[in-house]
Amino acid sequence: MSETITASAAPDSAAAIEEKRIGARNTLAITILLVSTFVVILNETIMSVALPHLMEDLEITASAAQWLTTAFLLTMAVVIPITGFLLQRFSTRGIFITAMTIFSVGTLIAAIAPGFEVLLVARVVQAVGTAIMIPLLFTTVLTLVPEHNRGRIMGNISIVISVAPAVGPTISGLILSVLDWRWMFIIVLPIAVVALLLGAMRIPNVSETRKTPLDVLSVILAAFGFGGIVFGLSNLGTAVGGITAVEAWAPLAIGLVSLALFIVRQLGLQKRDVALLDLRTFKTRSFSISIGLVMISMISLFGTLILLPLYTQDVLGLDTLTTGLLLLPGGLIMGLLAPFVGRLYDRQGPTALVIAGSVIVSLALWGMTMLGENTEIWWVLVAHVGLSIGLALLFTPLFTSGLAGLAPKMYSHGSAILSTVQQLAGASGIALFITVLSSRAANMMADGSTEVAATAAGIHSAFIYGAIISLVAIPLAFFVRKPASNGAQAPVGH
Repeated sequence: MSETITASAAPDSAAAIEEKRIGARNTLAITILLVSTFVVILNETIMSVALPHLMEDLEITASAAQWLTTAFLLTMAVVIPITGFLLQRFSTRGIFITAMTIFSVGTLIAAIAPGFEVLLVARVVQAVGTAIMIPLLFTTVLTLVPEHNRGRIMGNISIVISVAPAVGPTISGLILSVLDWRWMFIIVLPIAVVALLLGAMRIPNVSETRKTPLDVLSVILAAFGFGGIVFGLSNLGTAVGGITAVEAWAPLAIGLVSLALFIVRQLGLQKRDVALLDLRTFKTRSFSISIGLVMISMISLFGTLILLPLYTQDVLGLDTLTTGLLLLPGGLIMGLLAPFVGRLYDRQGPTALVIAGSVIVSLALWGMTMLGENTEIWWVLVAHVGLSIGLALLFTPLFTSGLAGLAPKMYSHGSAILSTVQQLAGASGIALFITVLSSRAANMMADGSTEVAATAAGIHSAFIYGAIISLVAIPLAFFVRKPASNGAQAPVGH
């Protein structure tokens, strides 16, 4: 009898040891991906506080400086759709090494850039690496993590997706208070290189690769579609400066037509399972609703992140360090709340969290419509903290419920679509808010207002637009549900 027990215990013990080893390996891989993605996403907004420094040092206009952020987001929106193809065609480790190498090269170019043109190219190169990392993180987590734990892990992803952009202005403000703007990239470079080396050694190959053709026409249509929309919105903001109506609206029209053709092309290709982005993901209700709410949330997040530094510096007269410190509590609160929100999702589902988050975000944006020439700093702090709390309640439930309802074979497409929407909405939010700010400020100055008064009025108008858009999210939030289990099991990987 004892021999039987001993014989049967040995395999169980070996299986337990192997399971523990795989669990430790997967945890390390996800940690490396989280750190790497945090570093690359940080660069989305690290430039916002630095724009006044760059305008003076590089002798460029505000609209030109804006493109150091917009071009980053635009490049990501163009590249991310291709990642659905890349994640199916190439190994997980190979994609990680490629992405982090590209990002590191872009960071090096930015650190030694002699002027605006080279810096802009560097930002585009950085964005290519960043664009690949975000869907890679989502897809790897969905593949490795069992469904009952996804809320907790997605909470950590929410820290990366939302907190990295939120603390970007703070970090750049701290750096710029004592160092040259190039140090924003010099400090990031060694961290990126270390992450690259660790990932090359430790990231497992967790997906099944298959030979799928790359539809070049889809790539071209995506570039013109997403690029035209964002470029058109940006042009509208400068239309008062002499750009004709045709020059302002033509890129937007081209973008919308190209996007429509892109959608038609994907509907045809997905019948043969060769679409660049498989739009059958939208047949999953939880995914479609989550995508809509993520779009509204990203417009609010990035629009606010671009406006508040302009407001605090150009209207209230604060320096970059004070501006960065003012925005820090909101970023920290988002990071602290995300894991708790993930656990609440695992226990209770997304509905109550998303409803509360959408209401709080809307209240915060309406509070920001009260910002004026003489607003107290504490009001800015309260409004930004409120926005951060609301977004923390939104991101984890939306990411998790949206992607978890998809079939495993759709994970790469769902991750690519979600990431594309995030970046397109972020770029559109920046373009929209700057458009309204520029138009209103120009009209005010034409009527004889001071630059400070005109800027304050423009920011007020921009936040009104954002607050109105935020109202759309509230009724949608009531339809968010936790998806039924799809029964997928995490693979062992190799």
